[in-house]
Amino acid sequence: MTAQPGTVHLVGAGPGDPGLITVRGQRILESADVVVYDRLVSPELLESAKPDAKRLSAGKAPGGRGPTQAQINAQIVEHARAGRSVCRLKGGDPFVFGRGAEEIAAVAAAGIPWDVVPGVTSAVAAPAAAGIPLTHRDWASTATLVTGHEGEDTSSAPVDWAAVAAGGGTIVILMGVATLATTTARLMAEGRRPTEPVAVIEWATWPDERVTLGTLADIADTARRIGVRNPAVVVVGPVVGALRDDSA
Repeated sequence: MTAQPGTVHLVGAGPGDPGLITVRGQRILESADVVVYDRLVSPELLESAKPDAKRLSAGKAPGGRGPTQAQINAQIVEHARAGRSVCRLKGGDPFVFGRGAEEIAAVAAAGIPWDVVPGVTSAVAAPAAAGIPLTHRDWASTATLVTGHEGEDTSSAPVDWAAVAAGGGTIVILMGVATLATTTARLMAEGRRPTEPVAVIEWATWPDERVTLGTLADIADTARRIGVRNPAVVVVGPVVGALRDDSA
């Protein structure tokens, strides 16, 4: 007799601090038979999985080292088809510059039940943890979320940097450390002021969080000089100095 398929729960783990997962996400993690987790999921959070749960790393290091997306999809489907409850635990929110939608598409194509538990995205949490509001009645009424690391095939949806620069307000760039010099130069070429404040927030909400301040003109050089590394969130706009001392 073939086992009935288990359910796949796509769960956002939040930005890093294990206390920032949602209550529902925590409950699913605690009851799952299999936990497939990303590189940036806190080890402390994984300790709350039940003792006999199978823990499988699906993390990709910078440069693409790690399992392919096809391998991750197949692994999730395999365990669910065997009747196991699968918690696919992804950093931040699974539908914000992750590949959660691709994973759910594979699960749905296999006829397996699924649901999504939203997570706290680092696009919002990193600036907040650093004391930077994305919007402010005196400084910004809009916020634009952009990837600094476009996928292998971006021909169908490349980033329109001219539109991003012209939109005003706050710009939040995820996965943008490696391309920081190119991105800041492009924003200035498209009309953003060289003196516009910028913050780069590394390891947001983790114990070793670090915030580096600068401007569009100098942040890339500063980040290179002090060795800024991923994971990091870049925030561009006047809100960077709204609640912070720019000399910090």
